[in-house]
Amino acid sequence: MSPCFFASLTPLLCCFSFVLGTGPGAVLLPSYDYVIVGGGISGLVVANRLSEDPTKSILVLEAGDLDNYEEFIQVPQFVGTNIGSQYDWKLSTVPQSFLDNVTRPMPQGKVLGGGSILNAMCWNRGGIDDYDTWGDLGNNPGWSWHDLLPYFIKSENYTPVFSNVIAQEFSINYWPSKHGYNGPVRVSYPKFFYNQTKNFFKALNLLGVPTAFDPNDGTSSGAFFIPTDIHPENQTRSDARRTYYDPYVNRPNFHVVTRRHVTRVLFDGSGDISPNSGGLEEGELGGPVDARSVRLRVAGVEFATEASAARETVGANIEVIIAAGALHSAQLLQLSGVGPKPLLDNYDIPVLIDLPGVGTNLQDHYLVGTFYPWPWTAGSPNGVAFPSLPSITNTSADILNSADIQADDQYLVANSDPTVVAGYHDQKNALIRLLSSENVGAYEIISNNIGSLTVSIMHPFSRGTVEIGSSDPFDDPIIDPRYGSNPVDLQILVEALKFNRKILATPPMVELRPAQFVPPVNADDDALMQVVKNGIRTEFHPSGTCAMLPLEKGGVVDTRLVVWGTQNLRIVDAGIFPLIPAAHLQATVYAVAEKAADIIKADYAEQSPEPLAFGPSSPEPISTFISIPVTVATASLVADPGPSSEPPSQPPSPGLTAIASLAAWARKNIVDYFIQLRF
Repeated sequence: MSPCFFASLTPLLCCFSFVLGTGPGAVLLPSYDYVIVGGGISGLVVANRLSEDPTKSILVLEAGDLDNYEEFIQVPQFVGTNIGSQYDWKLSTVPQSFLDNVTRPMPQGKVLGGGSILNAMCWNRGGIDDYDTWGDLGNNPGWSWHDLLPYFIKSENYTPVFSNVIAQEFSINYWPSKHGYNGPVRVSYPKFFYNQTKNFFKALNLLGVPTAFDPNDGTSSGAFFIPTDIHPENQTRSDARRTYYDPYVNRPNFHVVTRRHVTRVLFDGSGDISPNSGGLEEGELGGPVDARSVRLRVAGVEFATEASAARETVGANIEVIIAAGALHSAQLLQLSGVGPKPLLDNYDIPVLIDLPGVGTNLQDHYLVGTFYPWPWTAGSPNGVAFPSLPSITNTSADILNSADIQADDQYLVANSDPTVVAGYHDQKNALIRLLSSENVGAYEIISNNIGSLTVSIMHPFSRGTVEIGSSDPFDDPIIDPRYGSNPVDLQILVEALKFNRKILATPPMVELRPAQFVPPVNADDDALMQVVKNGIRTEFHPSGTCAMLPLEKGGVVDTRLVVWGTQNLRIVDAGIFPLIPAAHLQATVYAVAEKAADIIKADYAEQSPEPLAFGPSSPEPISTFISIPVTVATASLVADPGPSSEPPSQPPSPGLTAIASLAAWARKNIVDYFIQLRF
C-alpha cells in the first residue's frame, strides 16, 4: 500500500478525533483543543467537564498506567497496601535536617485516578475560615467558602448513614442543603461501626471538644464521624477514574492515554512557532519576560513513554492545563523555563518566565504516630477530631506569640526571594489569627480503633520546597518539606501528645484499658519532642507549590488559575492552594477542579480561537498506527470500563450527532481495515 494513501487519510482521521487504546501504542492527533497533563483527580474532573462540549477535543496525558481493579485498590480493608506498588511514584524527601536527618517516603499516585486510587478515602472539606482566608490572601475574589460550596456539592453523590440508630449512637448528622446527591463521587459510610469511636467522642466531649453536627458544613473544629468515598451498596472505592472517566469512555472527544510522561511545556512566542522547531528559547526573547506586562502563549507539550524513548509533541489549540499534583506540576514548570531564575540557571535551562514562587510555599499535613493498644477491633478511621489550640492547652497564647515575634524570613529557606517572604508574611498573620480561634482545628486526631491516636498538624507554619535536581525530566524532583523548620509546629505537636494523655485518662477511655507505649506514659517535654522529631511522616497532602497569589506575594497563578506571564497555561491541582485547609484534601481538589472547569468554560464562552500551527501533516501517525500489536488494537480502552451510558446532558445538534456517528463508524471500520492490512 502506498504511503501516499495513508498520508491522504490523515485529515480524515483527524476530523474523527479518535485515539486507539490508552497505552504506548495509542495514536494521538497532531493537536487537541485542551491538553491536560496528569490524569489524577483534578485532571480527570477538568477533562470530563470540558468534554461535555462535543465541539471541543480533550487529551489527558497520564504518566502512570490503568489499574486492573485489584482488590487492594477496590476493597477499603486493604488501604495502605497499594503504597509502594506500581501505582505509586515511590518518591522520597531529602533528609529532614530539622528533625533527625532521615529521609521520609512521599507516596503519590502514578495511575489514572492519581491519589484517589491510593488514599484512605476520608471525605471532609475543611472550614469556612480556611477558604475565606484564601479569598483574603492577596485579594483572591471568587475563592471563599461561599464560592466553593457549590462545587463541593457538584462533585458529590451523598448517601446518609443507613440506620437512624447508628446515626444517633455515633452522632452522624448532616444538613441536606450542604450536600450533593447527583455528583459523580459516591460518598457514604461503612456498614460496620466500632464502639471504641463512641468512647473516643465521649472522652473528647468531657474535655471540652464538642461533637460537630455535620463535618462538611464548614465547621472546622470538634469531633467528627466523617464519611468516605465508597459506594454505599458494594462498599468499594469510588475514585476519580471510576467516577469521572469510566462512565464517559465512549465520548469521542475525551481521550486519555497512559504511560506518557510530559517532559516540558512548549511556548509559542509569536503564534507560529512549532514544537518541531524545539519551542521558544530564552535568547529569542532577549531574556526572561516580565510576567507583569508580557504573557507568552503555550503551543503544546513534549512527552515520552520512557527516558530512553524519542520525544514526541502534541499541540494545544486553546490551552495546556497542568494537573500533575503539587510536586510534579512545579517540577514541570521549572523544566519548561518557568520558575526561579537562579535555580534554572544552575541546570542551563533557558529562563522564559522568572517566577520565584514556583516550587516554594510547599505545605503538608505531617503526622506523628502513637501506640496505646487496647482490645483489638480494627476498622475504618472515620472517627476523627480537629481540636482547636485553645481547647487543648493554656499555653496557646504563648505559642502564637512566639510565632508573631518571628521575623518573616527567620525560618524560611535562606535568601528567599522578597516576594516569597512578602507572601509568607500574610500567611503567617492569617495562621496566627486562625489558630487563636476556638472554632478552628489546629491539628487532627485519627483514631484507628486499635489503639492509635495519631496527631497531624493542620495549619503548619513550616514551608518547604520542591525543585529540579537536573535537567532530566525523568529524574525525581528534590522534595524538601522542611518538616519542623518552624519550631511552632513542633510545639503544637508536643501539646497534642500531652492532650492525648488527657483523653486516655477519661473514664470512657479507661474502660478500654489502653497501654501507653508510644510515647511512654512518663515522657517529659524533651522526650515528647524527640518522639515528635523521630515520628513525623507525611499525611500525603503536599500542596501550595504553585500558589494562587499576586506576583508581589510570590504567586504562580492568578485567580483564574492562569500562570503569571502566560496566556493559556493553567494549573488546577493542589499546588494552587495558597494555604492548606484543615481537612483531608481530596474533596477540596475535586471542588477546585470543578470550579476550574467552569472558569475555563467561561473564559472561552465568547471565543473560538483558531488552532495553532503545529507542524505539517505527515504519514507518520498512520504508519505508527498500523504497526500496533493486535493485543492493543483489539483491546477496549479500559479493562471493565463500567457503565457506558452518560448522565443526561444537553443534546448536541443534529449535525454534530451525525459527525459523532460517523466518527464511531470510522473507529470501528477504518481501524479494523488497518489491522487487516497489518496482519
